Amino acid sequence: MLTALEVITTVAVGLMVGVEFSVAFVMNPIFNGLPDDSNQSARSHGGRMLGAVMPFWYIGSLVLAAIWAVAGRDHDGTGLVIVAAALLIVSVVMSILLLVPINNRGKAWTAENRPADWKQQMNRWDRYHYVRVAVIVAAFTLLVIALT
Repeated sequence: MLTALEVITTVAVGLMVGVEFSVAFVMNPIFNGLPDDSNQSARSHGGRMLGAVMPFWYIGSLVLAAIWAVAGRDHDGTGLVIVAAALLIVSVVMSILLLVPINNRGKAWTAENRPADWKQQMNRWDRYHYVRVAVIVAAFTLLVIALT
């Protein structure tokens, strides 16, 4: 049973890392190459779509890691799982305090109602997102190491 939990947790976090890495290093650079109206529209749509899914994914990944840490407390690698869970907590707190407020504004913008500083706000979101990606990559790496 613990093995299944370890695999499910690692896969869930790994997929989340893949999506967030893709947003940071593939999708947003593509969007930034589009004309302003298309760029902003794509980011707004992405904010609505991923903004609806990611809270469950982040919290779910954290819960799975916490369960793994408790269930596997007598096994090798538990310290790594605890640190990974702590990093996932950091990613959730970062999301709530830094990224979600910008995303909530941006997902409602259109070409007609976006603020003059919308690009600066998106650049700020990108910078926070790069840090969050680094945090969840570190958490994922620790989970993978804990499996071995």
